[in-house]
Amino acid sequence: MGSGAEPMNTQWIPGAVSATFKKMPMTADQVIDLLTDCGLRAVEWSENVHVQPDDPEGAALLRKKTEDAGLQVAAYGSYFRLGENEDPGDVFSRSLVSAVALGAPLIRVWAGTKASAEVNESEFHRLADEAALIAEIAAEANVRIAFEWHKNTLTDTNASAMRLLAQADHPNLFCLWQPTVALSPRERTEGIRMLGNRLLNLHVYSWPDGRRGPLNAAEWQYYLDAAGQIGGTHCALLEFVQGDTAEQFRADAGTLLKLLESGENHG
Repeated sequence: MGSGAEPMNTQWIPGAVSATFKKMPMTADQVIDLLTDCGLRAVEWSENVHVQPDDPEGAALLRKKTEDAGLQVAAYGSYFRLGENEDPGDVFSRSLVSAVALGAPLIRVWAGTKASAEVNESEFHRLADEAALIAEIAAEANVRIAFEWHKNTLTDTNASAMRLLAQADHPNLFCLWQPTVALSPRERTEGIRMLGNRLLNLHVYSWPDGRRGPLNAAEWQYYLDAAGQIGGTHCALLEFVQGDTAEQFRADAGTLLKLLESGENHG
């Protein structure tokens, strides 16, 4: 940001990723009830948990239930992975048709099946080409592509993630962000700043020492401060609840709401 520039106004909508509830387990109706009871406002519906690929009727019904409850659909959380399919366009389109019927503004995909250090030059090029392919398919449906920020994929380091975005070179490619355990706090905030307006939503959790813990407000204040220059409106979505209990989810939701209310916009 240049000298004298005004700070960006970044708004965060609190919500959750529905895969958080697959071990409890909870139906989609129960997830909706819990989120509204906790005062959350958005949900990323997870593929093969609460919504299925190539099921526009089921996805449309879930959209209606979500919106009737006063929640917004933050994303469609697919399990499509680059480099995993002989006909990636066909397989991706099965997830996309449900994402469109769900009214999802973005579809989460995975940047490959291996750690970036294990991917050779020619394979990296192929994966980047495939990323551009699905980005174009999604753009035609007015849906954004957002890579999961995750270990054992091409987004496991800041440098590899930025290289993938640059090499694929498509305006419809973005990223989600979460505090990857393998990266230090400094590296995490560097990644947020490097992504800039390529960052869409946050997956919110705290894993002290690589194990699930209660949501840490001080830790997340640090990340939100780093993300404050994105601008616009984005979702902060709870995930990975300690013990997979509704009680801990309620506690984390309360922490998230207080954190976002105290920061107002983190701009």
